[in-house]
Amino acid sequence: MPETASDAKEYVCQLCGYIYNPAKGDKKRNIPPGVPFEELPGEWSCPLCSATKARFAPMLD
Repeated sequence: MPETASDAKEYVCQLCGYIYNPAKGDKKRNIPPGVPFEELPGEWSCPLCSATKARFAPMLD
């Protein structure tokens, strides 16, 4: 069963602590709510410190 925005994992920036919440998206980077972290564009970066996606880790349950 595919993930929905409500159960998709949140990811945290390991540099500044920003949490990407798929249910909220990212207004600053024009990412609408409902986009899982894995589906963010490759060039997406942290809206607070501009870290790349590689600097993010899944939030622990």
